Formats: sequence, C-alpha cells, structure tokens
Amino acid sequence: MRLPAHEISGLRASSITRLPAIRQAYPDAFRRLNAGRLAMGALCLCGLALFLFGIARLEIAPRRLLTGSGQLLHFLTLMWPPLPPSGAQAIGILKALGETLAIAFLGTLGAAIIAFPLGLLAARNTTMNQALRFLTRRGLDGIRAIDALIWALIWVSVVGLGPFAGVLAILTSDIGTFGKLFSEAIEAADRKAQEGIIAAGGDDVSRVGFGVLPQVLPVLAGQVLYLFESNVRSSSIIGIVGAGGIGLHLAEMIRTLEWPSVAFIVVLMLLVVTAIDALSTRLRAAIAGNATA
Repeated sequence: MRLPAHEISGLRASSITRLPAIRQAYPDAFRRLNAGRLAMGALCLCGLALFLFGIARLEIAPRRLLTGSGQLLHFLTLMWPPLPPSGAQAIGILKALGETLAIAFLGTLGAAIIAFPLGLLAARNTTMNQALRFLTRRGLDGIRAIDALIWALIWVSVVGLGPFAGVLAILTSDIGTFGKLFSEAIEAADRKAQEGIIAAGGDDVSRVGFGVLPQVLPVLAGQVLYLFESNVRSSSIIGIVGAGGIGLHLAEMIRTLEWPSVAFIVVLMLLVVTAIDALSTRLRAAIAGNATA
C-alpha cells in the first residue's frame, strides 16, 4: 500500500528531527562513519593523482602501442613453427627444465619450513607479545618487498652462478610471502575450539597445537602447492641472470635469434606449468577433503 505524500513528508521530517538524538546516543558509530568516508575520499584522490601522473609521466602513446603490436606479430611469425634444437642442445634443454623444477621445489619447501614458525610469531592469536609480533611482521614485509629477481642478483653475487643461487633466491623471496599468508590463515582460525581447550584447562601451547594447527594445516598445504606452481615460472625467469634453470638457455637463444627454439622452450614451459597446475589442484582438493573437485 502506498502512503500519501503528506505522510511520507511527515516521516522524513520526524527522522531529521531525531537525527541529533541518534547522533548523541551512538557517537562512536557516527565517528567511524565519518572517518571511513574521509579515508575513502583520500584513497580516491590518491588513485586519481597516481593515474594522472602515470598518463603524463610514462608517455603512453597509442601510436607506439600499434607499432609494438605489429612488431610482436612479426616475432610470432618468426617463432612458428616451434622446433626443438638438434642433438645435445635439446638434451641440455631437458636437463635445464628438470633443474628448473628442482629449484622451484627446494626453494618452496625450504621457505615453507622457515616461514611456518615466523607465521606463528606474526599472528595475533598465537603471539601475545606485541613487540615481537610487530618486529616479525615488519621483517616479513621487508623480505617480501624485494622481488625474486633482485634476490637472484644478490645471491649470484654472493655464491656465484648456478642453481644454488636460484634455490636461495626462491627461498628468500618466499619466506616473506609464506610468512604473510601463514599468519593470516592462523589468525582466521575459528576461536570456538581454542576457547574449549582453554575452558578444559589447557595452556597456550595446547590451544595452538590442538585448537589452531588442525584447522590451518590444510590451508597452509594448499598455499604451498599454489606457490610451488608459481615458482616454476619464477625459476625460469631468474635463470636469465645466471641463477640456473632453463632461463639461461632461453636468454641465449633470444640473443642468437633462434626464434623456433625459443618457441619450443615456451611451449615446453606451458605444458609443464599446466601439468603442475592440474596435479596441485587435485592435491589441494584431496587435502581439503573434497576428492571430487
């Protein structure tokens, strides 16, 4: 049923007259609302300023984009059809591919082992010492702020060329990423189980061991599998700077303009990543208890 116009205006007037009383009754809610609006406005202004700066400073020109697209099509024609190199060079590429997988696996596994206790230290519900938690979080942020390629350059300078530098680069970079992901998963654990253990007389160690870890371990395992898949691609990139793997072969063939062999390596990497993705998806589903996914 539709209300008459004079009744609607009366309701609006009464709502306006009651607004000061509501504001006095709930000052914190209005304060948070105003603070949220100010923060959203500031974020919008920062985003607009960054957008205008990028347009003006980075010299984005449609003509250059069209020229680059034509050049890209030219390279694609040179890369077709993908052809493997002959003889010993093809065997070397396959060995380098296996080396890439080993770098990604060892780096991911080592980073997960080191980051697990750091994630516990960075989580609010497992570390009550605020100073320790703050220092751990900022340390993880500092590690995560440096890309794996930069870590590869650092470790190549420290330990020399080869796959050992690649493993250290993946491991160091992923410590920050895993620490962040692990701490967030631990903080998101359901508190009911923890409260039940405390009510039964358990201490903090029992609360974490029996109330937190059983919930988060499947989530952490899924994150490790996903990042392993990502690190297979990363380890192929860091090889370009001499950190082992197939990236070195890829860079060499690009330098010598062997485009069919470049396309063969790219296709090989796509097949490997696709296979790892399918396998990790099934493993994550099995860990989560959903074998049909």
